[in-house]
Amino acid sequence: MSLNKQNIDWDQLGFSVFPTRSMWKATCESGGGWSGGELVPYGNIEMSPAAGVLHYGQGVFEGLKAYHTAKDRIVLFRPDMNGQRIQDSCRRLCMPEMTTEYFMDAVKKVVGDNMDYVPPYKKGGLYVRPVVWGTGPTIGVAPADSYTFLIFTAPVGPYFRGGIKPLNLIASETYHRAAPKGIGNVKAIGNYSASLEPVMKAKADGFHEVLYLRADDERYVDEVGSANIFMRKGNKLVTPRLSGSILPGITRNSILHLAAHQLGLDVEEGDLLLEDIFKADEAFCAGTAVVVTPIGQITFQNETHQIGDGNMGEAATELRQTLVGIQREEIDDPYGWIHPV
Repeated sequence: MSLNKQNIDWDQLGFSVFPTRSMWKATCESGGGWSGGELVPYGNIEMSPAAGVLHYGQGVFEGLKAYHTAKDRIVLFRPDMNGQRIQDSCRRLCMPEMTTEYFMDAVKKVVGDNMDYVPPYKKGGLYVRPVVWGTGPTIGVAPADSYTFLIFTAPVGPYFRGGIKPLNLIASETYHRAAPKGIGNVKAIGNYSASLEPVMKAKADGFHEVLYLRADDERYVDEVGSANIFMRKGNKLVTPRLSGSILPGITRNSILHLAAHQLGLDVEEGDLLLEDIFKADEAFCAGTAVVVTPIGQITFQNETHQIGDGNMGEAATELRQTLVGIQREEIDDPYGWIHPV
């Protein structure tokens, strides 16, 4: 690919905001449909101080990455699933739904216009952040009358700096991530504001992240703060079943598929007991940002439990290699997950 990259120190990239050339912007009235939209220069936006999102949190977002692959082209990984999820999220928060085709077209246009910000092969990815929110002014508790759809990008390196290291988690008895029958199963902006205090306190105490327990029965786990969780015992791989409090992660879905079809594991989506994780052969979390990252130990009620031998397990290792290999086009993609830009 004949592409002059931006003059960026790619090796020093973390997971943070990095202004690029342009972003996608579209607007829609309540009851209308998403159409049109355009690329605009990357920059600040203006909105009413009474915008619905500022007062009642009527907003959702997505997260995906574009990669420069071994085949010397720029690709997206399963953007159709992000398109379906943002549609579901918009529906739940009473916002106009967009088609998957409209979403994917907008994403490809943004990535195409900022292609020189995509890190070189094996140097990271271009993080793509689509956001939809209620722009129309409102004081009463009600859906806004107009909406904005924005997509911006940022070149990123690893979510956890210093290479893949087993995570040190604390299982929280003080906080819940989401309530059953609530909005934990969509990417609503309010879900993440609730996680800020728990993770700040966890990091101050020397932990990497929080492992949340189910609100209706704290014997079971829900999610890690920024990712879905998996546990392997023997040939069985278990992850919490999708419910009103579990986010249907794209990486989660991919891991379940690869574990069953590539590794031959017995995959189960069910109720995952915290005490079973303590006795697991390995545990790991999975998400767009963390990819596949092992869990080395979990502290609960002031007692620390090492998971397996405390290192990255064999299933996590193979699943990560396979997933990243497909994303980078180092190995064949038999599932149609890769979408060239």
